[in-house]
Amino acid sequence: MSTTGLVDDNPPNIKFSQIGKPLSRTDAPGKVFGSTLFAGDYVMPGMLHLRLVRADIASAKLVHLDVEKARAVEGVVDIITAQDLPALLAKADTSEKKEQKLTTDPQLLVSERVRYFGEPLALIAAETYEIAERACQLVEFKLDPLPAVYDPLEAMQPGAPVVQAPDNIVVERKIRKGDAAAGLEKADFVIENTFRTPFQEHAFLEPEAGMAWVDENDVVNIRVCTQDIEHFRDVADAIGVPHNKIRIRGAFVGGGFGGKEEFALELYLALMARKTRRPVRLEYSREESFVAHGKRHPFILRYKTGVTKDGRICGLDVSIVADSGAYVFLSPNVLLYAAVASPGPYRVDNLNVHACAVATNNMYTSAFRGYGALQACAAYEQQMDEVAKFLEMDRIEFRRLNYLKTGEPISTGYVPPSAIWTEQCVDRAWAALGERIDSTGPVKIGRGIAAYQQSYGKVSAMGDISEAWVGVETDGTVIVRSGVADIGGGQVSALGQIVAEIFGVTLDDVAIYKTDSALTPLSGRTAATRTLYMTGNATKQAAAAIHSRLAGRAALELGVQADEIDMVNNKVFVSAKPEICMSFKELVNICAAEGIHRSQLAIFRAPFSDIIDPQTGQGQAHPDYVYGAHAAEVSVDTETGEVHVLRSIAAHDIGQCINRAAVEGQIEGGAQNGQGFALSEEMLYEQGKLVTPSLSEYLMPTSMDMPRVETIILESRSGIGPFGAKGIGEPAMTPVAPAIANAVADAIGVRVFEMPITPERIVNALKQQRR
Repeated sequence: MSTTGLVDDNPPNIKFSQIGKPLSRTDAPGKVFGSTLFAGDYVMPGMLHLRLVRADIASAKLVHLDVEKARAVEGVVDIITAQDLPALLAKADTSEKKEQKLTTDPQLLVSERVRYFGEPLALIAAETYEIAERACQLVEFKLDPLPAVYDPLEAMQPGAPVVQAPDNIVVERKIRKGDAAAGLEKADFVIENTFRTPFQEHAFLEPEAGMAWVDENDVVNIRVCTQDIEHFRDVADAIGVPHNKIRIRGAFVGGGFGGKEEFALELYLALMARKTRRPVRLEYSREESFVAHGKRHPFILRYKTGVTKDGRICGLDVSIVADSGAYVFLSPNVLLYAAVASPGPYRVDNLNVHACAVATNNMYTSAFRGYGALQACAAYEQQMDEVAKFLEMDRIEFRRLNYLKTGEPISTGYVPPSAIWTEQCVDRAWAALGERIDSTGPVKIGRGIAAYQQSYGKVSAMGDISEAWVGVETDGTVIVRSGVADIGGGQVSALGQIVAEIFGVTLDDVAIYKTDSALTPLSGRTAATRTLYMTGNATKQAAAAIHSRLAGRAALELGVQADEIDMVNNKVFVSAKPEICMSFKELVNICAAEGIHRSQLAIFRAPFSDIIDPQTGQGQAHPDYVYGAHAAEVSVDTETGEVHVLRSIAAHDIGQCINRAAVEGQIEGGAQNGQGFALSEEMLYEQGKLVTPSLSEYLMPTSMDMPRVETIILESRSGIGPFGAKGIGEPAMTPVAPAIANAVADAIGVRVFEMPITPERIVNALKQQRR
């Protein structure tokens, strides 16, 4: 399959006045000085505090639930169980409705069967948090254990306990390109390995929090930390009220990473606010957050790679099994992303991918930064090193032989419309490591590299739209209105920098109103690395339309053609003769006096394609892709298994920076996120019960564990975002873990095939090597 509008590898030489600069973000002062209010900071007079009663085993039949002792506690105002839910909510699907594949939806509150540890049984509202907590302890319930299954491979076997009928397989994805069997048959060598990736906790700084109240117009207002204010429709549908009776007011979000796409919290708040007619507040503790939202899907990935003697990949067969946990949620999409990404940024003409997600009685799994493509990268980049080692080839040269080039089709036959700069990124990151350090004694030094392909934008078959409103005031300042949720990546500030560039003003001249489902144009969720691409383009369209009208009037005033007008530093001038000019404020006032329209609502529509073949996976899965690499240098103590990351170098082609400092921040955060995934973040379950439920047991890298992250930003200016931008939110993390894994293997001479690569696994691998 082909596409139009392909680019070459020579970016245009364009000079910007605002774009690409490391400007102080609009949200920076409030966060630095502590004046920014997050959802958990809001309180109201007379508010009630909500707490949830949760199941203490992972698979059971609910045979008895008695809340009367809890209801009798002084200060308890109301209690809701499944029997009290509206009919529409009794089986509420709090996942993406378009992704629903089974008849068993997630439950807001358990009615008959518990499918995972921590599933909610009852919702309690009380005058204080302490009273609500005490009432939770007095709720009496009896759970009769049912047979359970916690391993996805076991869940696929005949006779396994059924979590999701009929056979626990909740979704399958296939990619067929060329003839994989024939490619493997003609290969000189076939190398096969199996890799495992773990559950991962989002561990955002700000646990889930929100409050709700009913106003004088009978509208339920919900102030919540969310990645998607458009859940107001889902809440309204679920509780049976018109859409205009639910208003979601987002706050700045203290970290999301996909974990705040769900909307169960909003439903709990809306239900109790409507029932009690009082403000209600719900905030999860850190320990509760660990069991309250979906985790990253653990994957089992088998790679069978056929290569020629000279290092060409001639066939690839990939099998992926993902643990969906107790419910479907976003497993269909996550699996699609993984399947599409499974060959990586390499040309594979003969490809077979079979991926399935399997239900278990583990915690359900859902969206997480990297969204399936990260797990695939963890496998294919380790496999690339293993194949190079087998062939006794240099790992960079082996990759170089097989890189996808700009204009070539990926796994689905689709040709990305932007540049593919994998080779440039790998070479830059690898070279930045410098001279290799010799290691002696038990501590060994190793180096690793990993390249990647990561989509940005939603699945093309789902379609996507985003709106933005821009207006210019008579004093020359600019207003942007957008429903975008800022989850810490500077999503809101980027919109300001875009309009500042177009109008030639400064970021200080721009005010941005955000994240209110009743007052700001709807922009879709902040997820899938789509926000800059979608809402950035909508904002740019709106600003460009106003600019055109302003430039036309300036041309009349200055006696030139409109295309000769430029706007920089709050000045409007003739490009070839800057001395012929006027202030931006003067121009705006002329336009205002003459009734020239100075505001614009714009809508940006992503390219839509519903032609993905379900049997072959051929077609356009996503709008476009990001390419880059990560290099790592580690030390490994072969006696204790302890790993230290010494160097961490990231090189990404992000198309075009909007804010260089924000891009660097995303890359640095991705490096920390990926390092934890590679080495230390491990969610341990016993019979489905989480036994690492806090940050004292779940070990994330701190600043003391992190080296300085070195960032190399390449700009092909070929992306389909504003000014040629691509996305970086998810890609920043994707190659980090396999780069570290490859560095560890390089240091100790043996591969640990399961993440996280803990000291115990390293020591065991070394013991097995010595046998």
